[in-house]
Amino acid sequence: MFKSLMVLGACALGMAAAAQGETLRFATDASYPPFSQQGPDGKMKGFDPDIAQALCSAMKVTCEVVPQDFDGIIPALQARKFDAIIASMNITDERKKVVSFSDKYYNMPSRLVAKQGSQINDAWFKGKKIGVLRSSIQEKYARDNWVKLGAKLVSYAKAPESFLDLKAGRIDASFVDAAVGESDFIKTPSGKGYAFAGPEYNEVKYFGEGAAVAVRKPDAALLARINKALKQIRADGSYDKIQKKYFSFDIYGK
Repeated sequence: MFKSLMVLGACALGMAAAAQGETLRFATDASYPPFSQQGPDGKMKGFDPDIAQALCSAMKVTCEVVPQDFDGIIPALQARKFDAIIASMNITDERKKVVSFSDKYYNMPSRLVAKQGSQINDAWFKGKKIGVLRSSIQEKYARDNWVKLGAKLVSYAKAPESFLDLKAGRIDASFVDAAVGESDFIKTPSGKGYAFAGPEYNEVKYFGEGAAVAVRKPDAALLARINKALKQIRADGSYDKIQKKYFSFDIYGK
């Protein structure tokens, strides 16, 4: 489960002792700012990596955060390339069939980003090209609900690519997590003239119960430790300090 274990004393004496000398490897999407992105130095930065570091600190283990494209992140977890996923991955029934989820660490709606003044109704979707992150919950929702209205989906390996195509007029809208749409496009110079369009999308069937850490199903002990660490960083102020670094509102949600 962990890449390296140097347990001092008998392992059966408890998790506190077992934590010493351990390295826990998290994977995250390298192209999902402000939640995660790769800096010029190659290191991962953003809300998700910071939460990973806080969890590791609470668990008293060494932390590594590695990049992984979102559409291959669950297969890579199953192949044991890392120990856990912290990539703004929403808890859904479909994903729960193959991984185990921690308690949520935030919950945000998804939104369409389009030209200011766009009036979204069923008729609007006919012939429209909508950008989505490949293998995302937004892609599944759009495929089930908007393709039958005449929309064409354009899937991207990285969310920012859809903003480039939106700005260039190659697509009509981008369907993303609201925080990503706001901070990575609407509030940037490139996003001038664009805004959220239509309602918030948060139907539990598609968008789940919030974003959580995912681990392999047999790793129940690790999951319990992550949940304990989540409670700790929520209680000791670490979580609040991190979210204020990236957001001006409470991202934890209901």
